[in-house]
Amino acid sequence: MTESITYVRDRFLEPEKPPLSDSTAIGWVRKNLFASVKDSVLSLIALAALVYFLPGLINWLFVSAVWTGSDRTACLTVEQGGQLPAGWNGACWAYVGDRFVQFMFGSYPRDELWRPLLVVAMFVGLLIPFLMPKVPRKGLNAILLLIVLPVVAFFLLLGGVFGLRHVETSLWGGLMVTLIISFVGITISLPAGILLALGRRSSMPILKTVCVAFIELIRGVPLITVLFMASVLLPLFLEPGNNIDKFLRALIGVSIFASAYMAEVIRGGLQAIPKGQYEAADALGLNYFHKMTFIVLPQAIKLVIPGIVNTFIGMFKDTSLVTIISMYDLLGIVKASFGDSGWITPVTPLTGLIFAGFTFWIFCFGMSRYSAFIERRLDKSHKR
Repeated sequence: MTESITYVRDRFLEPEKPPLSDSTAIGWVRKNLFASVKDSVLSLIALAALVYFLPGLINWLFVSAVWTGSDRTACLTVEQGGQLPAGWNGACWAYVGDRFVQFMFGSYPRDELWRPLLVVAMFVGLLIPFLMPKVPRKGLNAILLLIVLPVVAFFLLLGGVFGLRHVETSLWGGLMVTLIISFVGITISLPAGILLALGRRSSMPILKTVCVAFIELIRGVPLITVLFMASVLLPLFLEPGNNIDKFLRALIGVSIFASAYMAEVIRGGLQAIPKGQYEAADALGLNYFHKMTFIVLPQAIKLVIPGIVNTFIGMFKDTSLVTIISMYDLLGIVKASFGDSGWITPVTPLTGLIFAGFTFWIFCFGMSRYSAFIERRLDKSHKR
């Protein structure tokens, strides 16, 4: 007798129609913009706002904008003493083009611009393979980028050796200053923050107290105060004649400030590591250095990548505060150019600020996207 088992399927299901692929434009729109009633309403509101504001914005930025010109008359109407028709309103990109070199390098001697351009070429040539995970010889790449390049760039930019003309740091400015300060701050703050975080979690009372005092003291004051102290108060504690270059003071102040914030980010990652990881490392007989280097820190840093990159982005934007010590980064040099009598127009300030803001956004967005790429690459928990 054959018993019928009703809960066992005796034939295959008929194939169903495949779902609309998310890779197509229609699938992406349906999934990301109209997945629910609330999403649909918000998407329609955003679309209406774009339709209302975007045409005027595009017209001001590109269509009605002035792209060429040698002075302020190129961006003035006839009533204002220029050559444009009455009622004209648009961006003055001719002003940005005329001051572009100044925005990039400040007052750096124009006949010596090959030096910062060479540094930029070396930086890009070393940074690109450093950021690509599959490129070999990462150790050598890191040494060249983080140790050799800063030394070479110092002698190239400052000069005074090897027959190079000496260029004082007071002549440096623009995007060059922004990138130098942020690069040095990033390079120093990450390892310093790791050491401070480990010191704060140390069982040695003196070391722990010193690290806690340093972190809380620096985090308790704004960056502008740190820069002011480095610029004004630090020379008071030095011997007469033993003065530190103000640009070096800015580098020290920004690095110290970023290190304190980075320490708390790393400490958050260390506290998120389960206790079992520490116990497993101890069971394997690993000493403190090996346990932290190979077991704990890699997991902790992976967990706090968003916080690390957020600190980097904040530091990159905070370089504008170096104007307190009379150093002019990109934003500072743009604002200083507003007083140029050759380019005083009603639209010049807004055009310059938009240019500076867009430049900052490019770098910050790039760091954000690379952070997301690294997170996806390191996220192995959901892969099968």
